[in-house]
Amino acid sequence: MAASSSKRRHKVRRRADMSLLGGIRPPIAVLSALLLSLAGITALGLGRASQDSVPKAVLTSQQHFAEDGAITMRASIDESVTDLTRTAGLFSAGDPVSPDAVLDKIGSVYQKWTGTAVVEIESGRMLAARGENVPVTAVDTGKLAEKDGLSPRIVRLQNGESRLLAFALLSWPDRPQQLLIASNSLRFPGVSKGQFRSIAVVDTTGHILSRDGVAEPEQVKTAKQRADAKRSAKQLDSFAETAATKTKQHPLKAKEPGSGGFPGVSGSLRGNSVRGDRAVAGYAALAGPQPGEGTLATSLGLTVVAMVDVAEDPTRVAGPFFGLVSAAALLLIGALAVALLLGTVQRPLLKLFLESRRLTRGDLTRPVSVPRFGETARIGRALERLRRQLLGEPADGAAGAAGSTGSGPDRPGRRSRLGSRALIVISGVLLLAWSAPMLLLFNRADSTVAVPEQVVSDQRERTHTISDRVRRALNEGHADLVSVASLIGNRTSPDDMEKVLERTRTEHQRYRSIYVRAADGTVQARAGEKPHALPAGSKGKPLSQPITVLNESGKEPSVAGYAEIPGRNGAMVIGEFRIDFINALLKRPGLGQVRVVDSEHRVIGGNTGYLAFDSLPERLDELVSGTNQRVGMNAPAGAVVYRDGDGVQVAAASPFAGGGAAKQLRWTVVSWQPASGLAIPEYNLQNRTVLAGLLGVTAAVACLGWLYIVVVRPLRELAGQAESLADGDRRTVLFPHHHDEVGAVTRSLEIVRQQLQEQRKRDSAPLVGRN
Repeated sequence: MAASSSKRRHKVRRRADMSLLGGIRPPIAVLSALLLSLAGITALGLGRASQDSVPKAVLTSQQHFAEDGAITMRASIDESVTDLTRTAGLFSAGDPVSPDAVLDKIGSVYQKWTGTAVVEIESGRMLAARGENVPVTAVDTGKLAEKDGLSPRIVRLQNGESRLLAFALLSWPDRPQQLLIASNSLRFPGVSKGQFRSIAVVDTTGHILSRDGVAEPEQVKTAKQRADAKRSAKQLDSFAETAATKTKQHPLKAKEPGSGGFPGVSGSLRGNSVRGDRAVAGYAALAGPQPGEGTLATSLGLTVVAMVDVAEDPTRVAGPFFGLVSAAALLLIGALAVALLLGTVQRPLLKLFLESRRLTRGDLTRPVSVPRFGETARIGRALERLRRQLLGEPADGAAGAAGSTGSGPDRPGRRSRLGSRALIVISGVLLLAWSAPMLLLFNRADSTVAVPEQVVSDQRERTHTISDRVRRALNEGHADLVSVASLIGNRTSPDDMEKVLERTRTEHQRYRSIYVRAADGTVQARAGEKPHALPAGSKGKPLSQPITVLNESGKEPSVAGYAEIPGRNGAMVIGEFRIDFINALLKRPGLGQVRVVDSEHRVIGGNTGYLAFDSLPERLDELVSGTNQRVGMNAPAGAVVYRDGDGVQVAAASPFAGGGAAKQLRWTVVSWQPASGLAIPEYNLQNRTVLAGLLGVTAAVACLGWLYIVVVRPLRELAGQAESLADGDRRTVLFPHHHDEVGAVTRSLEIVRQQLQEQRKRDSAPLVGRN
């Protein structure tokens, strides 16, 4: 018996310990911890004594600007190398031509290289040259046969400037092999840097290979300007060294969690402050079009650094007062809510747990201490009635006895109006009284939000860069068509035409279809998909423009370029551009939505979902019309900040500017984005305030919902079972759902039910014997 009693006590103690792991204590304890943590987050996040003098939106914009420059330079270098290699391959596939003819043809088709030359590899003799002097002495022709011997390389000239050299081979049977060399400066094609920005190309050691935007001291007049020029040059050198070090990291390790959009290493830097202006910079390493995909340009190890001086803003959006007051209010309201749960839910339930345990041990001398309201009061009254029944009172006489124990005038079947569910709702309302204003009222950023001028300027310049990027890409495509047409000539057979066309389409992924159309409109050779139908009346006639849109409606615009084949009586090479190729040029982070529209402001392409040939919103249509008003030779790009009931929006538009076949399209690139998506202090404060409110709601819903599911709902069910047991139901077995306080009370009631059954059997046994 002693061993059995010890084992029973150990089992009861273990169950009591298990109730500490579940039940009513953990939800309230977790709620208290979450509210304390949220109060600290609110005080620190909303109550900062100061803020950055340069908004993060400006730093992020500089990072995106450098990324744009890196993408443009990588695409330009790869395109130049591909064009040179493909042109040399087309020459080598035909009859031998003189070196002068090769350079003349290249110069007439492509105007991208500062100097070209043809060198005989075996002897090293210069055969022909065009443009500036090509540093052929820096090329070791004996190492061209080695691995990567024909890869582009950077050489340093005697005057300190750097040149990028690209190579291709000219090979004909029974003739010495020749090396075609093209030289180009490391300038940024089509990057609009604005008036006050400096941009540089940096090698792996941090040495600046090319810079633009920083005036040399001898180019300025006053002493102040010379001092500013020296300071800017020194700051750019410092940024270059830092950027070269940072870009040596792995892209995945260098990126902040959640950032993306650029497959390489990029970031922003803060420099020194002079007279209220702080130097900031963005940097980006040349990276392939896809993560982990390298190109010839990326093997050079170049980094782009863009620097600009930004006026510092010493004002503060908010001081520490609001954050401290909000945290203090949360502590007060949270303390009330937790005290309400402790005093009206947890403490009465624990008291019931102890009272039920006392009854199961046989201690029936003292009346049950009945809570004042709720389900615990109902269970307490039922326990008191069961105590009296264990003492011998009948079940139907317990009503009057319960009323005489001091538990109140309530009859046993009467329920308290204020239950545990209502108490949880009251606690939730208290917490919601703090969270709801944080979510909906406090620190709202309205239409008067100050958008940094540099952000608006960068939106304009980056839009102009993308506009020029699209124009240059179309011009490059048209130049390819001209090159193919000139090399096909009047002697190439249809089979050879298809080989040339297929090679061109494979090397340049911009075409969905490229074909040769005869003067009568028949297709003589084709590579790629089936051509779209040409405009009515165009058969046998040149198209209206070198690059044109073939359709005016449909699901997808068909953009095509053409070049007439010399000596074939009106035959032409036509290349249809993939619309995905154009859309890919527009996909840049930090610009929002970007669209390309034609001269009638119909949508041709975009970086997000769009309807082809759809019209722009009215105010953007007006912006496009305004930017197309010519000032001098070209129509300058423009930017505007819209403020209305829908919030604040930054928009920019840039028409095609510059020469080439694509200029006649008169297309415009327009971009717009809500200012709420930018890291502007007012929006940061609003977002932090909303986040605090959301965290408050989440903590309240999670913990109070947990408390309701684990404790209140089983407690309500147990209250009905306890009253039924006190009313005389001895057949319904009570099973605990959890090993917690409610489960412990349930087990105690089940023990009482079994004791009452045994008591009834003992009372009825003598009567059976007498019968």
